[in-house]
Amino acid sequence: MSQKQWIAGINAVASAVEHDAANVREVLVEAGAKNPRLAEIEAQARRRDIDVRRVAKQAIDGVAGNLRHQGVVARYAAARTWGENELQGLVEGANGRALLLLLDGVQDPHNLGACLRSAAAAGATAVVIPKDKAVQVNATVRKTSAGAADRIPVVSVTNLSRTMRDLQKMGVWLHGLAGEAEAPFYALDLRGNVGLVLGGEGEGLRRLTRENCDSLAAIPMPGAGDGEVESLNVSVTAGVALFEAVRQRQAG
Repeated sequence: MSQKQWIAGINAVASAVEHDAANVREVLVEAGAKNPRLAEIEAQARRRDIDVRRVAKQAIDGVAGNLRHQGVVARYAAARTWGENELQGLVEGANGRALLLLLDGVQDPHNLGACLRSAAAAGATAVVIPKDKAVQVNATVRKTSAGAADRIPVVSVTNLSRTMRDLQKMGVWLHGLAGEAEAPFYALDLRGNVGLVLGGEGEGLRRLTRENCDSLAAIPMPGAGDGEVESLNVSVTAGVALFEAVRQRQAG
């Protein structure tokens, strides 16, 4: 992520002000806007000693670029970053019920944002992404995540395969999602320390990533037999997989 950036939109700015105020440098609110949520953001920002300016819509358009801003943007210094060395503490802090989402090379910021949103809603412990050949948490990701990027640890790692081996040593079972796998995903036990491993939009799981999974499974798709549906979008797969884990954990 760049050192400074603008984030746009009511949910993204409100979440940044609430969860990471120390990194919000200023908030710009559209002058004359009637949305009561803008007034709430302005009031909360002022309570947290964040500079707030009311400016013309054209000024907000200029800094938001092609992001939909809804009348508010914030200049953001840096998101909370989680180092690889913090992953063990996150797993241990979950007391045997860690739920991790590992994404192998997701390129589309909208997909990553949607994955973060599902992970936060599912109460996941962390999301793990590689530093290379994958999108990082940028302004578009933050916007798409609707604030989830502030609520869930995102750990960017140098070597995903090595991180997977380290997680296995911590007692985390890693289940890869692959459309061609014969094992049905719903037969997996997802109640303990679990990592769900998903591939990117193009090639899916890379070879080394596959080899480091404890199992490979597929989400059953009855409609795929007619040739019209070949695979689910990575963010849809993440949502289905995460909430199957939630269902199992609530049931048992």
